[in-house]
Amino acid sequence: MELVALNTEIIAILMLLGLAVLLFAFEVVRVDVTALLVLVMLGLSSLVPDYDGLVPVRFLFDGFSSNAVMSIIAVMIIGAGLDKTGVMGTLASYILRYGGRTESRIIGTISSSVALISSFMQNIGAAALFLPVVNRISRRTGLPVKRLLMPMGFSAILGGTLTMIGSSPLILLNDLLLSANRSLPMNVETMEPYGLFAVAPIGIILIAIGIAYFQFLGHWLLPVGSAKGSAPEPLQYFRDMYGIHSRTWEVTVTKSSDMCGKMLGEIESQGRAGWILGVSNQDTTRITPAQDTEIRAGSVLAIMGPSDTVLPYAELHGLEVAAHLNKFSEILSVTTAGIAEVVIPPDSQLIGKSISELQFRRRFGVRILSIYRIDHVIDENISSVILQSGDTLLVHSRWQELTAVADSRDFAVVTDFPRETFRPNKLIYASVCFTLAIGLILLTALPLSVALMAGAIGMILTGVIQIDEAYEAISWQTVFLLACLIPLGLAMENTGAAAWLASEALRIMDGASVWQVQFALGTLATIFTLIMSNVGATVLLVPIAIQIALGVGANPAMFALTVALCTSNSFLIPTHQVNALIMGPAGYRVADFLRAGGGMTVLFLIVTISLLNLFY
Repeated sequence: MELVALNTEIIAILMLLGLAVLLFAFEVVRVDVTALLVLVMLGLSSLVPDYDGLVPVRFLFDGFSSNAVMSIIAVMIIGAGLDKTGVMGTLASYILRYGGRTESRIIGTISSSVALISSFMQNIGAAALFLPVVNRISRRTGLPVKRLLMPMGFSAILGGTLTMIGSSPLILLNDLLLSANRSLPMNVETMEPYGLFAVAPIGIILIAIGIAYFQFLGHWLLPVGSAKGSAPEPLQYFRDMYGIHSRTWEVTVTKSSDMCGKMLGEIESQGRAGWILGVSNQDTTRITPAQDTEIRAGSVLAIMGPSDTVLPYAELHGLEVAAHLNKFSEILSVTTAGIAEVVIPPDSQLIGKSISELQFRRRFGVRILSIYRIDHVIDENISSVILQSGDTLLVHSRWQELTAVADSRDFAVVTDFPRETFRPNKLIYASVCFTLAIGLILLTALPLSVALMAGAIGMILTGVIQIDEAYEAISWQTVFLLACLIPLGLAMENTGAAAWLASEALRIMDGASVWQVQFALGTLATIFTLIMSNVGATVLLVPIAIQIALGVGANPAMFALTVALCTSNSFLIPTHQVNALIMGPAGYRVADFLRAGGGMTVLFLIVTISLLNLFY
């Protein structure tokens, strides 16, 4: 290939690139601040007399309106809309039910699920949709989100190698091959476009290796995060102040149980070992059940309390104890329900009335666990307690009911709680909007951003998600990180810096074997996709790869596919869209990606090059 001469522009952009890499690696400032600094320095280069700048100022902020950034914004809104309908919570429940609760099994289930979805939609979309699912699983299991999001993100990237529509480089490849056919020598056969599942064998093996990588090495590679099982501050406070243990057990009433045929109030009046938070019969599942709820054989109860009292209680009354929550896994998850303190203010209309008279469970949907009055805790015969000004009620309820209590002037809720508003009645609208977006992606030539934004605006217009909620769903750190780095990739191409790096790397490989040249090409594609967009790297390197293949007597279509696959090898630093997406929510550092992504990068290269030569 033609050598590119080194000039002042190339030196300047390489120096700026080196500064960005150093700031990313050592995290002198936050990564989004580094990206903003790069953007500003690109703009300041236009101050040089008679020079438009490394990037002309009129193109400097094009990253904020780029297809990639707008797609990310749209898919975040779509993910939040699906979450509002309860879809993500249900998906989290299925993963916990069938994937178990150990870290390795959960990682395997999440990774395989997101990889499959990522094979038919952009990997950033799949990762964004699974982000709320992983957050919910983290809260329910106590596993740090840092241990779950990176395997999910890497699997979303790997899933893009399963089909020819799973990632932007593979989507571009066929068009690039058709364009290259026009300039092929007369004695060379034209290259045929790849079919939808042409890369499936490679993608399946890459996904399997990626999952195994974290299964066997994740314990050492993934950041530790907060310790599993440590009590969050509010729960520790409830334990110290009220003696409340928040562990919830699920028990089934057997036919031989003495509870069969009794009402809940009668059972509770005979003494307890914990608090019965929910009752599930064949037809209904309720939390904060009324005292006239009948207990039958086969009824499932949710009992909150310590093991040293709940387990003997279950044995005494013929109750079968389940290892984990099943019936109540969603309805009693920390994202749906929990414990809070509610104070009775001096002007409350409830003062002077008893708990039983007020019918607290039926009227307000909350279960009173204990009452703190002056200097002691009341946790027995609560139904007969007459409320006084200043009483602090420790209650358990769904956050939805507690929101209504917080809006009442008769109460003052003093515990922070998630005021999530779920809209299961909007599930059909959300499903239609999501299907519309996917259909537009697969069946039309619309840009990805337009197709996804159609689904996002549909969710807003149908009331699945409010516009203010949509703004809150967007990770602005991710948006600024990507939007500010896109001009750097543009500068790499416009100044010839990318072409110079490619020509120098391949000049060094002159005289090497076909395997060595192909591996060097894959390494070069990997490096380029770390410092510029994978689309830009693909467009730049595919024509070069075809010419190199012709020069060394290799298959040009396979060399082009090598580039398209290796521009997905983006695990080392958070410049890839998926890595940028998960960095903020998990609190990852660049060092975390370097540690976990280093081995993954090498594995990806070795496996991809080997399988390409095996299958093609």
